[in-house]
Amino acid sequence: MEVRLPYGKTYLTATLPENHGWHIETIAPADIPAADDPLAIINAALDNPVGAIQFNDFRGAETAAIAINDKTRPVPHHHLLPPLLARLEKLGIQPQNIRLIIATGTHPVMPPEEYAMVLPDDIIARYPVLCHDCEDNDNLQYLGKTERQTPVYINKEYLKADIRLVIGNVEPHQFVGFSGGVKSAAIGLAGKETINANHAMLREAGAEIGRYAGNPAREDVEDIGRLIRIDFALNALLNGKKQIVDAIAGHPVDVMQAAIPRVIQGFQIPVAALFDLMLVSPGGHPKDINVYQSQKALAHAALVTKPGGTVILAAACPEGTGSDTYEHWILDERMVSHAAVFERFEREGFRIGAHKAFQISRDAARLRVLWLSDMEADFVRKLLLNPIESLQAALDSILPELPTAARIGIMPAANATIPTLK
Repeated sequence: MEVRLPYGKTYLTATLPENHGWHIETIAPADIPAADDPLAIINAALDNPVGAIQFNDFRGAETAAIAINDKTRPVPHHHLLPPLLARLEKLGIQPQNIRLIIATGTHPVMPPEEYAMVLPDDIIARYPVLCHDCEDNDNLQYLGKTERQTPVYINKEYLKADIRLVIGNVEPHQFVGFSGGVKSAAIGLAGKETINANHAMLREAGAEIGRYAGNPAREDVEDIGRLIRIDFALNALLNGKKQIVDAIAGHPVDVMQAAIPRVIQGFQIPVAALFDLMLVSPGGHPKDINVYQSQKALAHAALVTKPGGTVILAAACPEGTGSDTYEHWILDERMVSHAAVFERFEREGFRIGAHKAFQISRDAARLRVLWLSDMEADFVRKLLLNPIESLQAALDSILPELPTAARIGIMPAANATIPTLK
């Protein structure tokens, strides 16, 4: 049996023998066909927004700001933005008064020369484009605290606009439950203190993939969105190949309510029992652009891997760790084991960046994690991961160790897959 895993902008292949009595199962999003005409789908969503809102409600506005996702998200901006921008201009808003703000959260700030990675050239030429910096305190405005006492600091340029919009995808998220809705601005345009307080909830009960109601981290995100007063969301629904299936527009909360059942239907995959071996990809570029993003694949695969089992994770990581804060924290000479990570993380308290080391160690401490990437092997070891050079070579060394009735799982789009035990 040939195994094919997305890796960066290409694929890796390996062969699994099928005559050993193993149970081999692919855990992947449903094979939903892409929309024949994405533009028609998006226009239909904008013409029929969900919730008690219409575009004409914004008539008279003079300025607008749109939170857009950064290069780590496969958001089809080239499809989503033109119809939305056309409607804003039809309201009478001049192009120079429609700001596109790249919502990086705590991710590295994108310089202008990288804007073309997420936006078409004609949009960059016609509209002002800015990139959020969560540590630029002079460009943050305090809005108060959420019910869970998260202090809310948000990008001032976004708050200045008469209309505040978000675009993005609705897909599974490892502890906020789902991306989409207000999250692009509530986290993507927030200050570091806000994000730190929200993400600290990842260890609370209910903060889990595929859960919206009763998820403390997601409910806090919604509270942040209410304080910001986000007016309108345009979210795409993608299939496992990152193609547009549908789009939903309207009030952000209503968009989420409409989208979540469909995301669950397409991306929540039941499995009968835990697996001895998992072959995993985050889903290729940009899901595996760095360790920071690729960790999500490990977290999702770990949900259905036996304690002591093996996860082979193929993630190109052309941009390394993706976080200077995480890298500095984990490369400390004291971080020689997962136990050391846990001890220091508990002693110092929750911190963005350090939390990524905690999340990796949480799973790697109970599983054997083999990491295939473009990073140097010695560097991977310093991240407390086990580097491998070849998917096939790793399989050839592991397969003889497996029991006769071993269960082998394959997750080619792990970042967007919700595996659940029946």
